[in-house]
Amino acid sequence: MRAGRALGAVAGASALLALLAGVAVTALGVRVDGSSMDPTLRPGDRILVSPGSEGRVRRFDVVLLRGGRQDSLMVKRVIGVPGDRVAILSTGGQPFQVLLQEGGAGPVRRVVAPQWDDRARRAGACCTAEGTGSARAALRTVPEGAFFYLGDNPDLSDDSRQYGWGAIDRVEGRVGLRAYPVSAAPGLGNRPVLEEYAGPRPP
Repeated sequence: MRAGRALGAVAGASALLALLAGVAVTALGVRVDGSSMDPTLRPGDRILVSPGSEGRVRRFDVVLLRGGRQDSLMVKRVIGVPGDRVAILSTGGQPFQVLLQEGGAGPVRRVVAPQWDDRARRAGACCTAEGTGSARAALRTVPEGAFFYLGDNPDLSDDSRQYGWGAIDRVEGRVGLRAYPVSAAPGLGNRPVLEEYAGPRPP
């Protein structure tokens, strides 16, 4: 009898904890709308922001930021931080090559993200002095207090190419993990890497 009561108490406590966790995720989590970060984040996913990460950016992190024409809340990937030089180059065989020169010195390298391979088919170039898309590729320096950002689904993302440099002081935090759906891995994955680049270098 005592064992049965103990098991019942454990089951009740587990159910209560699950309920509280669900309430916390609903209250504190941010729901992803749109497919600009697919496949890293999908519509309906709920994400949690790392405490104390507001107003900061690190290269290749996923962040929540305020921006765009309607000052809306967006989820995007940081590509370039202050002092970096960034460009997007389009060639016949590769319509979306993101180039980065860390700190504005040293080699220009290519940003490689597996999720871009079959989601970046539209030809495009970047950047203007404001960080937006341009008719021809040009390396531009990310100014102080700003950063360059893209979506993981470039063909369906409104990002720096439309809105220009993001403002670091408008970053509400770094996305720490995916809290929902519970069947998905909590980590984000798909973090880009830098590789050597031997192609044409934009001015």
